Amino acid sequence: MDRSKLYRRFRTLLIANRGEIACRVIRTARAMGLRTVAVYSDADRDAMHVALADEAVLLGPARARDSYLNVERLIEAARKTGAEAVHPGYGFLSENAEFARACFDAGLVFVGPTAGMMTAMGSKSGSKELMEKAGVPLVPGYHGDAQDNATLAKAAEKVGFPVLVKASAGGGGRGMRIVRSAAELEPAIVSAKREALAAFGDDRMLIEKYVDNPRHIEVQIIGDSHGNLLSLFERECTLQRRHQKVIEEAPSPTLNPAQRETVCAAARKAAGAVNYVGAGTIEFVSDGKDVFFIEMNTRLQVEHPVTELITGVDLVEWQLRVAFGEALPLKQDEIRLNGHAVEARVYAENPTKNFMPSVGKISTWRLPAETGGLRIDAGYREGDTVSPYYDAMLAKVIAWAPTRDVAIERLNRGLEETDVRGIVTNIPFLSSLMTHPKVRTNAIDTGFIERELAVLTAAAPAPGELELCAAVAAIVNEERQAALADASSPWQTFGWQPVGRRQRSFAFRVGHGPEQKITLNYGSGPSTLVIGERELAFTITAKDGGFDLTLDGVKSSVAAVIDGHELYLRTRNGRFDLHWVDPFGGESEEHVGEDKIAAPLPGTVVAVLAEEGAKLEKGAPILTLEVMKMEQTLRAPFAGVLKSIKCKIGDIVQEGVELAVVEPAGE
Repeated sequence: MDRSKLYRRFRTLLIANRGEIACRVIRTARAMGLRTVAVYSDADRDAMHVALADEAVLLGPARARDSYLNVERLIEAARKTGAEAVHPGYGFLSENAEFARACFDAGLVFVGPTAGMMTAMGSKSGSKELMEKAGVPLVPGYHGDAQDNATLAKAAEKVGFPVLVKASAGGGGRGMRIVRSAAELEPAIVSAKREALAAFGDDRMLIEKYVDNPRHIEVQIIGDSHGNLLSLFERECTLQRRHQKVIEEAPSPTLNPAQRETVCAAARKAAGAVNYVGAGTIEFVSDGKDVFFIEMNTRLQVEHPVTELITGVDLVEWQLRVAFGEALPLKQDEIRLNGHAVEARVYAENPTKNFMPSVGKISTWRLPAETGGLRIDAGYREGDTVSPYYDAMLAKVIAWAPTRDVAIERLNRGLEETDVRGIVTNIPFLSSLMTHPKVRTNAIDTGFIERELAVLTAAAPAPGELELCAAVAAIVNEERQAALADASSPWQTFGWQPVGRRQRSFAFRVGHGPEQKITLNYGSGPSTLVIGERELAFTITAKDGGFDLTLDGVKSSVAAVIDGHELYLRTRNGRFDLHWVDPFGGESEEHVGEDKIAAPLPGTVVAVLAEEGAKLEKGAPILTLEVMKMEQTLRAPFAGVLKSIKCKIGDIVQEGVELAVVEPAGE
């Protein structure tokens, strides 16, 4: 193969992706003087990555298969805009050998490995065969060509339960299931194959021995076309949920220097087996004693910023320089490890409702400044809409410090200062995770989040005196700011009135709990707040993102967001969501009962798991939806009879649409 066609200088780069990764690549490419081209679907017309790029091309309808996964349209977009190179980002087609080959055939530089390298290492099955020959230790398992259920079942029995059923292509936890008994195997294979086919266009599976209490460690590698292959230390990605990474850090706090060198040398050996060119990640699982190779990701990873922060290397810049045909600028012994970095993934999802994705318009988007060791990689802005068609990640908050403890503290402070409203996010969950004592002491494994879920998703503390006063202050502060916009308004002076002293009553509640009342006294003399028998003097000093509230001489910083009658507050005691009870009545809220089997979000019906007339136990699966590229199974809310199913496989259903009716037992 002519290397001049594979690696050469270019001026215009098309990013075949969306969201925060497209924004991330665009920033480095533009800093290097390159012209950038974004692609987008109908759902992403106003997306941040479209605005950042120099040009943007519409690919097609919202569904990924009709837009971001359409190879022909991507190649045509490059042709239309004069792009000479394509960066695939991660996810979508980033590990698709056919896409890499199509780019080459179209005369485009593919910023990544060749199709041959991708086929060899991107397939979990194929890479295991290579690693076996190279002498890299493997997790026991089956990675053969035969994919019928009988063969996979026999392989699982030979390996011994529990096993991991895992998609040969792709990543991100999609197409992956833990199976602990033979009875669970067939439905797990069917579901995993379906999910893998939808996400990656490939439903081949492998079977691995499931390592109990495992740790997930991965090594960042990068190679150039001159035969240089480097490792850039390792990352610890053990804090996962459903095989999806939640928190990542570098270096691993689990490894000592000798173990670090051993695992990095193994990673270089693994990538060297195919003379790898480009950025990639060699992934390992550890049982606390030994480390086993599990797969290679032939692309950049979501968590690459933690490696960048401890090495000072811009991995996207290095990817582009390798694609130019340049040699890597450093040798292995010139790469230095400096400090510690931790990353948290901010998702549009509700941890208290089984991490159900959340869609809608972002009404408030406040992220901390990128100072003091903080870095923010975001793909959304205030006013953007989170759609149900793609991955739910909004941004990444990353912190660097000289030590792990300080890095964790900085990350937690960054999360505390991150306010996203209009949709539900996992920010409070991430804060709970980072403050958990076992996380601080690194006493974790990949099952930690599931075991500690009740603690990590515990209800916020009830609002106290400070929060009720802050709620009133937030309303008053907003009213004052609105008045300041009108130079003629007498309300520019807080509590202004012609004569006398007035009272104003407020009532708040959390969820559907009891009302808590507070009275504001204002007018002539100092303003006060009365809660029960206590009366407190208070003042408000506005500032960006909130205000300082002084109660009886004690000043507290308060972050506040008001959306109609919904208030979000952050005080020294934590995060609080309060409902401001309408003082004039007229409260009208629709209460959707837990018994209603309805679509939680827009999605596609991919499986019907029970028949009409069937007797169901509580929790029995009824049907499965594909929402945001992940499967969500809807289950019976109580024991009873499945009276009717109001949908069929392939139906695209909207949020709130009733899909099935269960009649309680005994009726």
